[in-house]
Amino acid sequence: MTASLRVASDIGGTFTDLVYLDEATGETGACKTSTTPADYSQGVLQTIKKAGFEVPDTRYFIHGTTVVINAITERKGAKTGLITTCGFRDVLEITRANRPDIYNMYYTKPKPFVPRRYRLEVRERMNCRGEELLPLDEEDVKRAVAYFIKEDIESIAVCFLHSYANPSHEQKCGEIIRRTAPGIPVTLSFEITQEWREYERTNTVVLNSYVLTKTGAYLDNLEKKLSEMGMDRVCYIMQSNGGTVTFDRGRIAPIHLVESGPAGGVIGATALGKAIAEADVISFDVGGTTAKASLVVGGNPRISTDYKIEWRRDFAGYPILAPTIDIVEIGSGGGSLAWVDGGGALRVGPESAGADPGPACYGRGGNSPTVTDANVVAGRINPAYFLGGEIPLHVGLAKKAIKPIAAAYRISIEEAAMGIIRLADSSMVNALKLVSVRRGHDPRDFTLVAFGGGGAMHAGSLIRELKVKKAVVPTNPAVFSAWGMLVTDLRQDFIKTLIVRTDQVEAGVIEKLFSDMEEKAMSGMVEQAIAEDRVLFQRYADMRYWGQEHTVKVPVGLGFFDERVLRKTREKFHQLHEQAYSFRLDSPIEIVNCHLISFGISPKPQLSTVSGPALKLDEAVKGRRLVNFDELGFHDSLVYERDLLPVGRPLEGPLVIEEPASTTVVFPDQRVVRDSYGSLHIEMK
Repeated sequence: MTASLRVASDIGGTFTDLVYLDEATGETGACKTSTTPADYSQGVLQTIKKAGFEVPDTRYFIHGTTVVINAITERKGAKTGLITTCGFRDVLEITRANRPDIYNMYYTKPKPFVPRRYRLEVRERMNCRGEELLPLDEEDVKRAVAYFIKEDIESIAVCFLHSYANPSHEQKCGEIIRRTAPGIPVTLSFEITQEWREYERTNTVVLNSYVLTKTGAYLDNLEKKLSEMGMDRVCYIMQSNGGTVTFDRGRIAPIHLVESGPAGGVIGATALGKAIAEADVISFDVGGTTAKASLVVGGNPRISTDYKIEWRRDFAGYPILAPTIDIVEIGSGGGSLAWVDGGGALRVGPESAGADPGPACYGRGGNSPTVTDANVVAGRINPAYFLGGEIPLHVGLAKKAIKPIAAAYRISIEEAAMGIIRLADSSMVNALKLVSVRRGHDPRDFTLVAFGGGGAMHAGSLIRELKVKKAVVPTNPAVFSAWGMLVTDLRQDFIKTLIVRTDQVEAGVIEKLFSDMEEKAMSGMVEQAIAEDRVLFQRYADMRYWGQEHTVKVPVGLGFFDERVLRKTREKFHQLHEQAYSFRLDSPIEIVNCHLISFGISPKPQLSTVSGPALKLDEAVKGRRLVNFDELGFHDSLVYERDLLPVGRPLEGPLVIEEPASTTVVFPDQRVVRDSYGSLHIEMK
């Protein structure tokens, strides 16, 4: 019997989700279990057992994991050493002079992941054209490796000046390390990125080495356990760029997995937007720990090649030169803790109750108030139907946790709960503005796709504030990120620095660079068992006005890159620059990077439709309850079971729509309708 199951697994801060599709029968299923921080693989295995499908029938297993970002944020990676060009030992310490907020007196400089005593120099030098100025001193490399062995270094990073232009010295250095210290994994910077900017390149390769052993051990362990359950080597992992790679590739360059889980939700929102003829959407994922927002324009997620981990107004964060879906993430999820700071101001997040003990209403020992506790007190969550009744919630414990906040402001517990929700909503609105208004886009032109366990609960409030066209809540929103992974393709990004003025370069030079990258990309796809006729390419150029610092990513048409294409690319740059920064210049234009994306197209599950005529509205009514709608007050609201709602019949708020793992709140000034795919469309009246 031919394997026919497609399975996606997504690890979140609070829950681990799983979605599966049987391509032979069309049968689908989904389930959730609590995340297991002590061993994340246990949560994955528990969802597989809970789902109950035949594991040996799995043809395609795709995994989204937080192991990389957790290792970085918790500082639990490998003891790492760095070998670099003589004179560049302190690049990680110097960083960049620019600050995220120049007048912020609380600014803290990022601390390098490699202490100075483990950053060693060797004599070698290339210039920016890749010409050798000083040969590699191999004895310097051997002395550095001997020192690292003595110091019990667990992983080695190598980053030489201008190796993006000529990697031969790094290649030789890598050969020496692997020969003299075969037990220590090594990362060469040119294997991870071929872009310029020494600080960003160095930090990227260091972080890759820092998480290399932990990620490899995790993937080895998970793959071994899946194999013991009968699954063949059909494992793929989600990348930050919205594509997938095999586990083997993920082990080599784990820094590309830093936003592995959240990327799946954005791809899912993109696919849903295309299905409902909404190419411009804002993806919004509210989980147990965080809320994440991302912009999709014209059916394409926004990709950043200058991503920063832990960026804040008072902290510059850590840059990585790895193509990453542009996601704004805030600590405002269902499990985010509400607290009063030293100045008497109410705060929500970024600390979270997590999976253990979880919100106070879980009854697992948590005693601090969370957003979920506030929603329970506000009547928005049915305490008897959380996760379909698997986790009974305790209203009394939620009120007890919120009581100190109410006492601090001398207000009722209900008012304090609403204050927590209002503050969480405000943080979410700011995140949505960061990915839309701050990127030069009007949110009123977009549709909000809200998912995650809490997305549907907050969507109604957010569209009232942002004035977006409507909010769409997909079927099974609590596991939507995992579903999004099922519709992804294999993807590899190739970025090569080439700094030339467009009025001083021959188009053939650029065509040669793109052609070389396409040849390499095709070879990589074939290695991952993708047929050549299922490989697609996209070309981009990072461009700027001469004299500027930062770039705009400009799509370049496929086909031969000639002078005509070069002219069209220049004009497109003017348009995109004006959209992003509201002006254009009559100045020379530079190309800084050539960017090739290769896709290995895989079969995708289709959105299933709902048989609407057989459903009757009366049968969907579960009862009524009193719900707090913020400034609109308390309303006695009808409560519906989502799966029983008829298709195409508009319902006027106030009302609540329940399903096992999520709740949709529709305000009195809104209406909602279920479409043929089962998605809920919320609009203002």
